[in-house]
Amino acid sequence: MWAQKTPSPFSDCISLELGMNPKLPREFYTRPNVVAVARDLLGKLLVVPGRDRERISGIIVETEAYRGPLDRAAHSYGGRRTRRTETMYGIGGTAYVFFVYGMYNQFNVVTNVEDNPHAVLIRALEPVEGIELMRKRRHGQPDHNLTNGPGKLCLALDIDRQLDRADLLGDKVWLEEGKKIPRSRIMSGPRIGIDYAEEWVDKPWRFWIRDNPFVSRK
Repeated sequence: MWAQKTPSPFSDCISLELGMNPKLPREFYTRPNVVAVARDLLGKLLVVPGRDRERISGIIVETEAYRGPLDRAAHSYGGRRTRRTETMYGIGGTAYVFFVYGMYNQFNVVTNVEDNPHAVLIRALEPVEGIELMRKRRHGQPDHNLTNGPGKLCLALDIDRQLDRADLLGDKVWLEEGKKIPRSRIMSGPRIGIDYAEEWVDKPWRFWIRDNPFVSRK
């Protein structure tokens, strides 16, 4: 496994389980409570195979839940359906990838059943496999900065709009069982960058693993 400068909470288990864990089933994603799904995604392994089919992966250490159409912070607020947001109305277990600020892609997991536009933004990963390729893609950034943000992790794992609407039970991108995170290590607080969302600003729907060095904001 990658030798990290900062101790990893997963260092005792990942080397034994890589490539052996099953993909998350559809039923994991189609649960009605997107907040619970966002919390339960902590510790799961996000895998994007490289061009030579090598595994590039990271453990999810930070997430945010978005519960449209009521949630003012969600792209689907008010039942908005556009070319971009249509993906949110798909079946749980679909990748929702959108482009922001003219610079960055962001990777989301669609949840719930069809026509219920809920999604979870993956905000940060702890790198696990394909570290050298991540370093190359991130142009020499220090290791702690490879995947500690939603745009950064997409650059490191080569996630772009071509993966929008990808089935997470397929072979383009998927999530696997990783390590169960004790509730005592799961932190929650308001989501980031949604000052426009009025009464929804303070919803404690961002989740992260306490003391993990790859969380985007402590």
